Amino acid sequence: MFKHEIPNTPIHNTPPPLIEVSGTHREMGRQIGEAMQPQIQNSIANAHVLIDAAYGDLELTWQGAQIQSRKYLPFAEERYPQYVDEMRGIAEGANVSFDDIVVLNVMEAVTTDALHLTRCTSMAVNEECTADGHILAAHNEDWIPEDENDTYVISAKPDKEPPFLAMTYGGLLPNVGFNAYGICQLIDSVYPSDSRVGIPRLVVARAVLSSKRISGAIGRTLVQHRAAGYNHLLVHESGEIYSIEVSARNFEILYAHDGYMVHTNHYIDPKMKKIEKDPEELLSSRVRYFRASRLLRQSKQHSIKSLQAIQKDHVNIPNSICNHNIEGLDPLDREKTINAMVIDLTLREMHIVWGNPCENAYHTYHLNA
Repeated sequence: MFKHEIPNTPIHNTPPPLIEVSGTHREMGRQIGEAMQPQIQNSIANAHVLIDAAYGDLELTWQGAQIQSRKYLPFAEERYPQYVDEMRGIAEGANVSFDDIVVLNVMEAVTTDALHLTRCTSMAVNEECTADGHILAAHNEDWIPEDENDTYVISAKPDKEPPFLAMTYGGLLPNVGFNAYGICQLIDSVYPSDSRVGIPRLVVARAVLSSKRISGAIGRTLVQHRAAGYNHLLVHESGEIYSIEVSARNFEILYAHDGYMVHTNHYIDPKMKKIEKDPEELLSSRVRYFRASRLLRQSKQHSIKSLQAIQKDHVNIPNSICNHNIEGLDPLDREKTINAMVIDLTLREMHIVWGNPCENAYHTYHLNA
């Protein structure tokens, strides 16, 4: 299929906004809220529409979502009060309800993962598989198209934690990015059957960006009383690459023995497969996983450009690596690639494209720690 035949593919003629924040977590949150007020307000409005559209499946109102999300707050407050402070700051800066920001950050939990809206693809290669010996990581972020315009990049210098550069959108805590200690995190939603009320996944993922060592990053993914889990693809500047497959009560650590790693939205480890919820609904995740794995294996001379080429792949369109919202009919099956990035951990650079990478240009941001 040629590019011009794909409908519903917005073109962005500018780079995604970059905001620089610093100070306490509350102050950083306020700075984010003030700078991105329209985007944050828009993402809350989109979440309202999403909950309303899913009422037949979830029987959940917005007020009900607020009530449900509040149950998760004490767990987050107890373990990571600083990130709850960030959420409070975002709400204050954007002039929105704190309860609404909490719903955004607990959305997967309060909808019991029934939406299956996240279809991301993550991959990484170390010096064994790159032409210049650099450590590279790549991620396609798939989500509802209405939130595509809410994408932005945060360059943060927290008072007591490492500086980091991360992508996020709307009112979500940042988590996909890398820090000044050479630790990169890419996350992919997975669907465990043992979910519970606990520390929200996004709060767990936010904490990983504060790690100074790879063992600390792994430990943070496995924090006690977590509500569920993501797959955390963790990359270190030394070339160490791990996938930490996490659920509420279980985990498995996968290691890139041959210099590359791919992960999508299903569990790979046999133990974790046993607790996967509705695996038959995750067929397109398996197709993307095998496709990306095959494309990565074809070269030991990867570069930023070669990973970008994989991010543009359209095999199995619309549920391809470069994911498109073509039918646009089912409110619960409309996700698309809203941004994609290749991170050069050796140079501390993020090359990010706003929207589908097949039609939009990449822009480069540096971490100035």
